[in-house]
Amino acid sequence: MRQLSLTLALLAAFIVPASVEAQRVFHSTQSANLHTAEMLRPGNWLFEISHRFFPPISAGADALWGVDGSAFIRLGLTYQATERLMLGLVRTNLDDNVGLDARVGIGATDVGGARVKLAVAGGVAVNTDVNEVSNPSQGQLREDNEVQLYGQLLVNALLGESFAVGVAPSYLRNPRLLDVESESTLSLGLHAQGYFSDAVSVFGEWIFSEAIPGQENDSGTFGVQFETRGHFFTLLVTNQTRPNPTQYLGGSPHPFEADELRFGFNITRLLPF
Repeated sequence: MRQLSLTLALLAAFIVPASVEAQRVFHSTQSANLHTAEMLRPGNWLFEISHRFFPPISAGADALWGVDGSAFIRLGLTYQATERLMLGLVRTNLDDNVGLDARVGIGATDVGGARVKLAVAGGVAVNTDVNEVSNPSQGQLREDNEVQLYGQLLVNALLGESFAVGVAPSYLRNPRLLDVESESTLSLGLHAQGYFSDAVSVFGEWIFSEAIPGQENDSGTFGVQFETRGHFFTLLVTNQTRPNPTQYLGGSPHPFEADELRFGFNITRLLPF
């Protein structure tokens, strides 16, 4: 009976709503790539533009250390429909991937002196520019395999006053578009962020993923984030050039090695209409 009472008390703590500011663990709604469990205020919009430059930093001055080259670009628009429901539309020029995301806040509570916050996220994406064959030597053509699905559990915790950590076990349907048949994979995202002030923080992110042909490597990212009134500016170094959730959860084509690291950035703007 005591165990049942404790379980019900913990569930109630997560279900009882609280203000957005009081529940904040991470300052932003996303790490470099991974979602956080944070929400906006109901009725607010968030616009995002992100770049993942394709030339590696090791290209040196000839490519302006990776910045003077092509990039995979992500555009996003997010709307906080209710206190607990966030909806987003994202697009990247890699495979013309267009995704519809949803995030549902579960709640927040204190556990052992740490502020813990839970949410679930998921989405569907359509890739409208994938025209290659899967196994041309055997005349095997890719079927209509453009749709992808993903789902995540988001567990965030604030340790002390200025160090946040997150865990994101994830499911991805159809990680490799060129395969004849769709498969499912699992991955585990980990991220942490240390806040020096309300304006400056550093972060790291790692996504353990299954080895997929052409995407055999885990994704690693680190960088610095600057926060101003209504903006987040995130400067990052990564081996992951695939911007959208249904892309980066499937692994990276580049190993996490010095010669393969790329520069990138995220910029978000809050639109409190």
